[in-house]
Amino acid sequence: MIIGEEPRVPNRSLCCWLSGLFLILLLGGCTSEVGSATPRIAVIPKGTSHEFWKSIHAGAEKARQEVGGFEVVWRGPERENDKSQQVDLVQNFVASGISAIVIAPADDRALASPIAAASKGGTPVIVIDSGVQGTPGIDYASYIATDNVEGGRIAARRMLELTGGQGRVLVLRYQEGSGSTRQREQGFTEVLLAAAGIEVVDPGRYAGSTRGSALETSENLLEADSDYAGIFCSNESATFGMLLALRTRELAGKLFLVGFDASDGLIEGMRAGHIHGLVVQDPVAMGELGVKTALAVLRGEKVETLVDTGAKLVTGENIDEPQIQDLLTPPLKKYLGE
Repeated sequence: MIIGEEPRVPNRSLCCWLSGLFLILLLGGCTSEVGSATPRIAVIPKGTSHEFWKSIHAGAEKARQEVGGFEVVWRGPERENDKSQQVDLVQNFVASGISAIVIAPADDRALASPIAAASKGGTPVIVIDSGVQGTPGIDYASYIATDNVEGGRIAARRMLELTGGQGRVLVLRYQEGSGSTRQREQGFTEVLLAAAGIEVVDPGRYAGSTRGSALETSENLLEADSDYAGIFCSNESATFGMLLALRTRELAGKLFLVGFDASDGLIEGMRAGHIHGLVVQDPVAMGELGVKTALAVLRGEKVETLVDTGAKLVTGENIDEPQIQDLLTPPLKKYLGE
């Protein structure tokens, strides 16, 4: 956000005090009363608008409804690349006396220090979805997520199946600093580089945090070169942006597109034959296990420091199977009323 006779600079101490007061008040109902017997667990996603984060929220609420006796405080940035707001949220939740924090870090470096400081200061932190620099069990209590390297390998094996192990394959990366997608890209390229007939084309281009930025990047890449057997995108917005770009150039369905995560638009694209594989996660389980693990830490119980919530490959052949449908249509209305 962008914020002539120059104003007189007010007293610095007073400004700092007022700024701190404002940030704590900004948390609104998140502030816990001193001596409150009810644990309050903050859940901080990377963003709040995407279906994936709504599913994380549903999982957190599922845990609250099943266990009871505690409150879930859901607060996160609107944009997935707003790492500074996540840093502020962690620090201000700690200052407000929150019982525990569950967080999906937007940047594996920028969030490392605030998370470690919170943990060392006595506020248990559970990291979900995307990794952060540090050691589980030391710098934070537990890491609960998809094995993203393996998720990338699943996507790569699907690409080899589709292409017959021949041709050029483009990699569209998601965003610098995103640990989860970097691991997916690592797993994908690791498998394809071992295939003699595949040329991996990785120009180091990032889709960015929105579908709009992904579309623009995809259009630029395809304008420069569209001679590919297949394309891999490492998250939902990147996959959707590439899908739109392929459709604009009348290439949808002619190149094999394999992506990560799901949404109504991607499911429609698969049913139309324009997407040939999606690696999907279980965000409801991440949210649920994140909150339940935080509760276990608060009770003084020993918890697993690494938990893999799994990933499944969705194709046109298995999309209507019950276990796949459970992942594609999470129970948002049941837990969030939407």
